[in-house]
Amino acid sequence: MKIGIPRAMSFYHNYTFFFGFFTALGIEIVLSDKTTKKTLSRGSSLVVSETCMPVKVYVGHVLNLLDKGVDKIFIPSFQSIAPKIYNCSKIRGLPDLVRNVVKQDFTIIDATLDKSEKKRGLYEFLKETVAPFGITDEKKIKKASKTGWKVYNNFKVMTASGMDYNQAMNYALQGKVFIQKEDKEYPISIALVSHYYNIYDERTSMKIFDKLRKMDVKVYSALQLTDKQMDEGINALGQIAYWANEHEMTGCAGHYLKDNKIDGLITLTAFGCGPDSLMVDRITRKTKQFNKPLLNLTIDEHTGEAGFITRLEAFVDMLYRKKRASIINKINIDETQYIPNTNFIQVDDVVKNKSL
Repeated sequence: MKIGIPRAMSFYHNYTFFFGFFTALGIEIVLSDKTTKKTLSRGSSLVVSETCMPVKVYVGHVLNLLDKGVDKIFIPSFQSIAPKIYNCSKIRGLPDLVRNVVKQDFTIIDATLDKSEKKRGLYEFLKETVAPFGITDEKKIKKASKTGWKVYNNFKVMTASGMDYNQAMNYALQGKVFIQKEDKEYPISIALVSHYYNIYDERTSMKIFDKLRKMDVKVYSALQLTDKQMDEGINALGQIAYWANEHEMTGCAGHYLKDNKIDGLITLTAFGCGPDSLMVDRITRKTKQFNKPLLNLTIDEHTGEAGFITRLEAFVDMLYRKKRASIINKINIDETQYIPNTNFIQVDDVVKNKSL
């Protein structure tokens, strides 16, 4: 009763749910190790070069689980998360991709979630997921799903309060809930627009959160938003949701573009991602209307950290200068205000000079 879960792709969004779900059914979870250079190199060696970086990372994590001796690995196929809302082809075909490039003997648990089709909803997906373990009791499965949602919702409540991703994750897995209050005031606030697997994988994002905090920047992301807020963000950009991860990109950007406390936006996307290139193009055009500075960052396995940091520092420095200029321009001197004239000569001094 063990299942391996790669620490990549949907892990960063769904793990809290599956932790509660599998644990409630007595299934032990084995996670792959955190992403390293070796993880990325091993994954890249098995797929074609045009494959996007997140998928290369994912394959590397599958290999890491096999090294741990795991014989059942959870690689779901998330086709559609809502009617007519689809994932990209690489995510939809992830089980088949892994099956064709990893030539080792193991079981892929490739349950399919497709809410655009009948009888392919969440409970059918969950039943298909646990069937290899001989679990077929629907009441037991539904009860376990409620446990999963409880853990997931606790996680979302804490991240919405501004708590760090990893800290909120640790508390949620322990069944704890804390609401964080931010005491420190930051001079600059930035919205980081990206998929969770790009920004919360420390190797992939090169610890972008830590780098920005060291520059005294407050960072916001889609995790602080509700689904309703992100839906409104999509509408604010005049768009209609099509991609499954539209919330994390278009919805997040649209919300923070309207938010006056946000000084600028940064998008972080993987090179070669088709849906992201379309969404970033929309966001870039709209930022001009909202008069918000935007930095577009693209990453792949060859991205150097030095150049990455330089671009971040330049962008943050520009935001500081822009904010200082706006403050200075708001300072107006009242023309009717009395200003003493200091260009004068005392009468006594003039008299003394004449007497001489």
